[in-house]
Amino acid sequence: MADQDNGAAPQADEGATSPQMRMQILTQFVRDLSFENVLAQRGTGGEVQPDVQVSVSLDAKKRSVEHQYEVACKVNITSQDKESQDVLFLMEMEYVGVFHVEGVPDDQLHPYLLIECPRQIFPFMRRIVSDVTRDGGFPPLNLESIDFVELYRQEVKRRQAAQPRTADA
Repeated sequence: MADQDNGAAPQADEGATSPQMRMQILTQFVRDLSFENVLAQRGTGGEVQPDVQVSVSLDAKKRSVEHQYEVACKVNITSQDKESQDVLFLMEMEYVGVFHVEGVPDDQLHPYLLIECPRQIFPFMRRIVSDVTRDGGFPPLNLESIDFVELYRQEVKRRQAAQPRTADA
C-alpha cells in the first residue's frame, strides 16, 4: 500500500534533527569495455569445458557537485578450458553509476557507496556481460549475485594489511 502525504507541508521537515536518507541514480554508463575471443583468433574449435573466473573491484569518489558520487565497478572475466587451460575469452568492463546521496552519516558514507550503490547498478552490469559474451560467440554468461558486503570487508582488510605499521612512541 502506498504511503500518503496527509497534506503535511514540505516545510515541516526543515527543522528535523536528522535528515532523511536519500539516494538517486542520476546516470550510469560503460566507461570501458573490452572483449577478446581468443578461441576464434586461434582458429581451434571442438568441445571445450569452460572454467570462468570473475574478479570485481570497486571504487568511489566525490564529484564536484554537492552530494554527488561516482561509483565504479570493474569486472575482469577470464574463461579457460578446464582440460587444456587454454584461454577461451577475456572480458574487462568498468561500469559507473553517478549517485545523489544525502542524509547518510559521514562514518557510514564509505561503506554505503561501496555496498548499496553497486547493488543498484549490478543488474545492468549483469545484462551487459550476458549480451557481450553471447554476441561474442559463447553462451551468455549470467554473473552470480555478488555479496557486496563481503567484498567491502575484504577490501578493508586488504587496505589495512597494506598500510605500514607505525610504532607507538
